[in-house]
Amino acid sequence: MPVDAEILLDWFSAHGRELPWREPDCSAWGVLVSEIMLQQTPVSRVQPIWLEWMTRWPVPSALAAESQGEVVRAWGKLGYPRRALRLHEAAGVIAAEHGDVVPSDVDTLLALPGIGAYTARAVAAFAYGKRAPVVDTNVRRVVARAVHGAGDAGPASNTRDMADVEALLPDEDAPAAKFSAALMELGALICTARSPRCADCPVHAECAWQHAGKPAYAGPAKPVQKFAGTDRQVRGLLLDVLRGTEGPVEKARLDIVWHDAGQRDRCLDSLLVDGLMEQTQDGLFALPGEH
Repeated sequence: MPVDAEILLDWFSAHGRELPWREPDCSAWGVLVSEIMLQQTPVSRVQPIWLEWMTRWPVPSALAAESQGEVVRAWGKLGYPRRALRLHEAAGVIAAEHGDVVPSDVDTLLALPGIGAYTARAVAAFAYGKRAPVVDTNVRRVVARAVHGAGDAGPASNTRDMADVEALLPDEDAPAAKFSAALMELGALICTARSPRCADCPVHAECAWQHAGKPAYAGPAKPVQKFAGTDRQVRGLLLDVLRGTEGPVEKARLDIVWHDAGQRDRCLDSLLVDGLMEQTQDGLFALPGEH
């Protein structure tokens, strides 16, 4: 086995972060909410919002009973707010069809609105202790280095990436689930993209990248995500106006948040199409269900 499971599990027991969704008494619903929030968003931003959500909506039916507008408002600045609407929709299905309990089976989870391959397996592993390959950016980087001797992971391939991680997992459910979390944590804390702390790595001696002389990544260039001036930034600014306001607002209130009228109107239209904003009959704008 290219990565010694026992060594990695011991490291995780000693060095894994204490996060509220990792607590033994955290429900599967709490794990699902955390996984949706953590997509492309760092732990430091997610944790306070997650705690607020779990206090306010401790079960799926509680969230499902809330208006879409209030859910988008509570999402705050986590980014990619369509995730909030998908989670709200999934909560409704869980409440109506699964007795208000998040399913444990991967295929059943995949049938929920907005739940993809990663999230379904993460919930199965982290909420229910099942053996399931959980693959995110951190895991792909660790496997690329430790197993394949590459400086970083190339373009994602769901089939290949799943098979790579599947081959590393211990056979039994509980250690496999913990191993999945440990592999992810190793990539987040030690085997980072830009400044890997190789001297602190528990699998340093086995790492194929080390044995190969730590070659630089030579694959296709990765797109650099920018934020300033993008439609994402403008959409966020427009939504901020509505989050901070009770009830509908005039378009003039939205027009002042961004100088480029063409980009601003394009973003406004995309928010309407995505269901994150609604327009009233008299031409005002509001969060969904708040007019």
